[in-house]
Amino acid sequence: MRRTLPVTLGFLLLAPITTSTAPPTRHPTLASAVRVTILSTMLSGNPEHGIGEWGFAALLEVDGRRLLIDTGARPETVLRNAQELGLDLSTVTDVVLTHNHADHVGGVAGIRERFPGVEVSIGEREARLLAGDKTPGPGEPQAPAKGAFQKVDWKPDRLLKPGDRIGSLEVVPAPGHTPGQVAFLDVRDRGLIVGDALQTRGGVAVSGVVVPLFPFPALATWHKPTALATAEALRKLEPSRLATGHGDVLEGPADAMNRALEKARRAFA
Repeated sequence: MRRTLPVTLGFLLLAPITTSTAPPTRHPTLASAVRVTILSTMLSGNPEHGIGEWGFAALLEVDGRRLLIDTGARPETVLRNAQELGLDLSTVTDVVLTHNHADHVGGVAGIRERFPGVEVSIGEREARLLAGDKTPGPGEPQAPAKGAFQKVDWKPDRLLKPGDRIGSLEVVPAPGHTPGQVAFLDVRDRGLIVGDALQTRGGVAVSGVVVPLFPFPALATWHKPTALATAEALRKLEPSRLATGHGDVLEGPADAMNRALEKARRAFA
């Protein structure tokens, strides 16, 4: 687990929180110092390399500001792996959650207990799942949410809506894998963080398409037609890079996304 990945996830550049509905700029202003450290990922446990688990969390450090995107599956994983790496999380200001599956939000309780001042944000629709409510909302496909959700005893500090900003990341709706998943578009270089709207592990695929080498995101997908519509919308954002909750980051992902979309259209027809 002793890994710092400036190349794999190095496009995640952040700045102060604002709210905006303006279209993303295509002329990036790059931060002068960027560091990204993976604190939870799909690794087996190894006493010499921190705790491995089924989960995802990344610490983003940009020009002195520090945020977490997702928190892994267990309360102690992020905290213990940060300690082993010599990382002080006391200056983390925000925890930003893509969706409420347990492998992405399980570490929130431990982080909040240790650092009660941190602000936790999640999509407005996804917040219902935090309270254990899996019923469809008005106008949504009438299907129950799938996957391992956690009913939690904490509440988010901020409910995100499309167009909100967390630093240079603009909130983009990304339902399908779950009813209220959100993605984040970096308005400076069009890097895109999609949670589980797509996967790259085992092959690039839209959520809901079974990848034999790694089928689990598909099995936890709520509504496949919605997932396909989301992937099509994300492709239209013309991302320069694609970061998913499961798999490597892709540089210049247009062709791979196009192929994944074609495969999903055939699979869901």
